[in-house]
Amino acid sequence: MTSVIQFENVSVVRGGNRILDSVNWIVDSSERWVILGPNGAGKTTLLQVASAMTHPSSGMATILDETLGDVDVFEIRTRVGFASSLMARKLPANETVLNVVLTAAYSVTGRWNEEYSALDIKRAKRVLREWKVDHLADRKFGQLSDGEQKRVQIARAVMTDPELMLLDEPAASLDLGAREELLELLTGFARSKDAPGIVMVTHHVEEIPDGFSHVLLLRKGKVIAAGPIKEVLTSDLLRKTFDLQLQIEEKDGRFSARSLVK
Repeated sequence: MTSVIQFENVSVVRGGNRILDSVNWIVDSSERWVILGPNGAGKTTLLQVASAMTHPSSGMATILDETLGDVDVFEIRTRVGFASSLMARKLPANETVLNVVLTAAYSVTGRWNEEYSALDIKRAKRVLREWKVDHLADRKFGQLSDGEQKRVQIARAVMTDPELMLLDEPAASLDLGAREELLELLTGFARSKDAPGIVMVTHHVEEIPDGFSHVLLLRKGKVIAAGPIKEVLTSDLLRKTFDLQLQIEEKDGRFSARSLVK
């Protein structure tokens, strides 16, 4: 196993506010991590550092064996697949779905004067098929539903055969059917021996795909606990994370949580 993320006392301070506070964290290439925590915990900021979009204010962040501050971040970004609502807003609404995925080969968000090989086009079509959005290839990205856009974004992130995959709330705002369909696809991806290290942010334990191996619990920028999912995703640790009496249950690799407050 090789580490794809290594944080040593990573802190991020903005406007005097400590968004991340002395985070220590290691992700190996074979691991699939979920990050859980309340609003404002620093989850998205953690992903921004892991994607080389944000530098730590202090501490050391090493991504794919490259230390932020000592390397051209654009080199790292081409090796990381990143799907988020922020990325969705950067993609041109009038771009076709095929081009949205295809342009990932050049790490650009809209097609311009680049030239793509037949191999690039073949791969883009294959990735669209794998994520069950190949029927949307000629549709405009801006015309898609939230669920369709999220799957297209993930297909785009997979297009470059990344060494690290980052997903920021991929199931947010989806209806029950769309959520379950996406989680089934993510389960298959997570279980694949060819998949890279994966980190996914979510607000809900119900959105954790079967096949994810580790969890990091974050509150007010601090790590409450991190490690194998069966050891860390407990009722006691969730109570500390969300400051609420919670009971968690697991069945067939899927989780649910409910409040014990009456």
